[in-house]
Amino acid sequence: MQVYLTRDVIPADAIAAAIKAGEDGAVCVFDGIVRNNTRGRQTLFLDYHAYEEMALQQMHALVEEAIERFDVRDVAIVHRLGKLEIGETSILIAVAAAHRGATFDACRWIIDTLKKTVPIWKKEHFADGAVWADGEAFPESVVGGASV
Repeated sequence: MQVYLTRDVIPADAIAAAIKAGEDGAVCVFDGIVRNNTRGRQTLFLDYHAYEEMALQQMHALVEEAIERFDVRDVAIVHRLGKLEIGETSILIAVAAAHRGATFDACRWIIDTLKKTVPIWKKEHFADGAVWADGEAFPESVVGGASV
């Protein structure tokens, strides 16, 4: 299990390779990247902040719950903090299990729950100003699934 916050570039390929084991039939990777626009506004860069101690505690709890809830073998969650440029990875989640369905379900649940419950905040800097951004709305299929 790899769970950490970093101000350095996230080594996505290394994390995905490290989570694999002989008993796994699938690894699902969510690589959240900084895009160049949000709701029609040109994005220049993002700036992530966190209540680090609490964020790490909640990220570990998400891993434990995902392993139990979805019967996956291992989970890695790495979130970047600080200033991120367009195209950089802001969060990487990797889930390993014997079967692909469990990895997809767990990965989706983790990112959706993390965005709503973990104290990590994103300031979006646009060509015409800056705002603190809310997370994306939970899909209906996941509402009520968060317990962290």
